[in-house]
Amino acid sequence: MAMTAACAGPGWGRGMRTRTLAAACVAAVVLAACGGGGGGGSASTPAQPAAPPVATPVPPAANPTPAYASLFASDTPVREQIQYTEADGTLVTLLGFRPVPRHSREGGEPWTDPVDRGPGNHFAFPTHYFQNRTFGIVIRDEVPAGRQRINAYLRSNAGVMVDNAFNAFRRIDPTSAEYGWQLNTGFKHPTDGSTRCGASTDIAQMCVAGDGNAVIRDYWRYGDEQLYIGNTRPDNRLRMGDKIEMTGSIFLEAAPGTNNALIDGGPRRYYSMEQMYVVGKGFVPWYGTAPKLDTTPLPEETLLGGQASVSYNYSEEPHRVFQQAATNIGISNVQRFVEGRRLFHTSFLDGRHSESPNVNPVFTRHANQLGARFNQERCLACHSLNGRSPAVEAGDPLNAMNVLTAAANATGAAPDPVYGLAVQQVARDGNAPNHAVRIQSFETSQRRLPDGEVVELRKPVYAFSGPVPAAYSVRQAPQVIGLGLLEAIDEETILALSDPDDRNGDGVRGKPNWSIDPETGARHLGRFGWKAGKGSLRQQSGTALLLDMGVTSPVYKNAACQRAPASAECKAGNASTAITTEDIAQLTDYLQLLGVPAQRSLRSGYTDGTITPPEHEVDEQTVARGQQLFAQAQCTACHVAQIKTGARHPFAELRNQTIRPYTDLLLHDMGSEMADTLAEGEAAANLWRTQPLWGLGSLKYVQKGTGFADASSVRYLHDGRARTVSEAIAWHGGEAANSRTRYEALPRADRQAILTFLESL
Repeated sequence: MAMTAACAGPGWGRGMRTRTLAAACVAAVVLAACGGGGGGGSASTPAQPAAPPVATPVPPAANPTPAYASLFASDTPVREQIQYTEADGTLVTLLGFRPVPRHSREGGEPWTDPVDRGPGNHFAFPTHYFQNRTFGIVIRDEVPAGRQRINAYLRSNAGVMVDNAFNAFRRIDPTSAEYGWQLNTGFKHPTDGSTRCGASTDIAQMCVAGDGNAVIRDYWRYGDEQLYIGNTRPDNRLRMGDKIEMTGSIFLEAAPGTNNALIDGGPRRYYSMEQMYVVGKGFVPWYGTAPKLDTTPLPEETLLGGQASVSYNYSEEPHRVFQQAATNIGISNVQRFVEGRRLFHTSFLDGRHSESPNVNPVFTRHANQLGARFNQERCLACHSLNGRSPAVEAGDPLNAMNVLTAAANATGAAPDPVYGLAVQQVARDGNAPNHAVRIQSFETSQRRLPDGEVVELRKPVYAFSGPVPAAYSVRQAPQVIGLGLLEAIDEETILALSDPDDRNGDGVRGKPNWSIDPETGARHLGRFGWKAGKGSLRQQSGTALLLDMGVTSPVYKNAACQRAPASAECKAGNASTAITTEDIAQLTDYLQLLGVPAQRSLRSGYTDGTITPPEHEVDEQTVARGQQLFAQAQCTACHVAQIKTGARHPFAELRNQTIRPYTDLLLHDMGSEMADTLAEGEAAANLWRTQPLWGLGSLKYVQKGTGFADASSVRYLHDGRARTVSEAIAWHGGEAANSRTRYEALPRADRQAILTFLESL
């Protein structure tokens, strides 16, 4: 696809200084991808512009950027290497795997069963998943060096694994369905020939697949492709770009006379993630094409999270897509991921895991760490399956949301004299004051669109059981996917999108927020939270622990920080905190390594006679047209479609990724109707950070939590007032008013196309 000269400059994909050019380039690229008119040149399809507008030079900003500290230094080392090339050209790729209960294409019923009997069990986390059960596969690919050799090695992250299996080249013949592999072999230790595989990082001491003389020497798919696809390749020699689906399954050593793991008494046998390896490139996100959902690399434009994107799911588990690790996760890092996940799911009241609480080992160290006042006892309770706060109606308590408070005329730094920085609505002492906050009612209004469609708007009215604070802001918990990728964007890239003085005259005035690190006092660019008030995931995690659960950490060392963050008592802290330095690192690692579901803009290749799950019912043309219209309405002026991460983040998985979060991470005036009464740093009451749009279409599955869709379980905007995306758009005022007007002026079919596009994200 050709890119216009105006789009091809150094700013493309990394954030541009002029929003008009950014929006025009997105529109131009989408138009090129859609062939210009799209849909046969229907009257409702906007015509392709002759040329994108040329950016007008702008004078220097009237208010220069204040001094700040970069979140990561330019010489930050990576935590773990995930790929390198040897001197002779051999490509070495290291990928982490976690245990799973079943196969990737195995749903809750056979493929041909017309009745949807619920989800499968591939994306689930089995009991004991965080203990001694993650591993890695190291691929030595010698094809780039001119040899027909690919070897696979297994490395445990802890303990010994025995009788492990390596499977590659999934079958596509008519007898295959949910699973079936052409290459099935085991791993053997190179020294003693046993099947005992340990945690050595020396490749010479790792178990190797097959006989040790290259487990893959030719292209095993050659015969199947000749028979069932009509491939015309002349032979079965391995070539650059060949695709190899592969996985491993593991066994832990058994306790004598049992089928339980010797190391902890839990289960000992597991399947694992099924991944796509491309010869000469490495592991990539994939989707299933005809025939038989054949493993195929996803196109770059669908990778919302770059190579950290999560592959399409074919085990009918759309409610679990927000819980998956980055596809390119390293071997040691996958263990960091599962340990952090355990803490995210742990109750700080009794130490139990949210899943299988009577089977998973109790995290006794964190029992009884819940504060005297709190909102919920575990992180997951506010972030439903890593999604948003549960939907609330009139009369419902808001203790899965956050009610920030401040003193009169405060900028967000002066705590409320009763509540402190936030209302902690639940007390462990039954005699403590009642601080519950509820939705008392909704103020309703209607917005009539030019073609007569009516959108009902609701604005919540709150009831405080205690005193009404002078200033407050109700915030629903956002989904937590892709946060590490947002953290990995260089400050310069984000600031290049800022235009607080509207120097280019497009009516959009994005400005940054700034955050003071409570541990170091350094000024960082704000990225996280509805007003970009937090500069790092460590700070965001420490704040949530304190405000939502009353749990202290190295970020906020004393419960007094909730009421007096500037006090000497807060600064001094305690000799020991509930959450240790290791704990906060694990929690932060987990959030950083969560992947982002790839855009569901492509139809999958379900075989005739099989049932296509609802999440894979895709209208490709409508999605493409909606993306085009979204850009032409200039929604991408704030919801920037494409950004590139920098090369400074500690996790290699997040570096130099072209991502599509649809945000600029900047503050924008959203109008008086969206304003509350609480300022936060540079963010006045009417200023809100552009919310990332990735994952939007999965929310109706995630929030319901059963595998079935329920749009009524989702709420939008900072306080959850909007029940639909259309309602959320109707609330857009201020800088977003012009884009809203353009959207509302479109024919109904075009508005629906935009909504269909957003559902694909």
